Amino acid sequence: MRGSRTGSSDMSAWCSAVVLLSLILLLSVRENNASNSIRGSQFSTKPCEEIYIVGEGETLHTIGDKCGDPFIVERNPHIHDPDDVFPGLVLKIAPFYFNRKL
Repeated sequence: MRGSRTGSSDMSAWCSAVVLLSLILLLSVRENNASNSIRGSQFSTKPCEEIYIVGEGETLHTIGDKCGDPFIVERNPHIHDPDDVFPGLVLKIAPFYFNRKL
């Protein structure tokens, strides 16, 4: 009688271990997929093209932030008033990359 209790107890422990390992494996796979999709979306976004057409509601500041070019006015001599930006305006963009040392 004691042997059957040990056997069922062993079987229960083994099943619990299998369920626990399956759950851990499932969660780690889901976590990996989520982090890869975030990384993938970051790498798939292209920087702005060299020629940029202003869209509705955009400002030079928002375009500069989006495209990484803080010197849009300097690169576009046809812009006489930085506040007078309208949809359809064609801009030359040159992304500005820099390394900040901490």
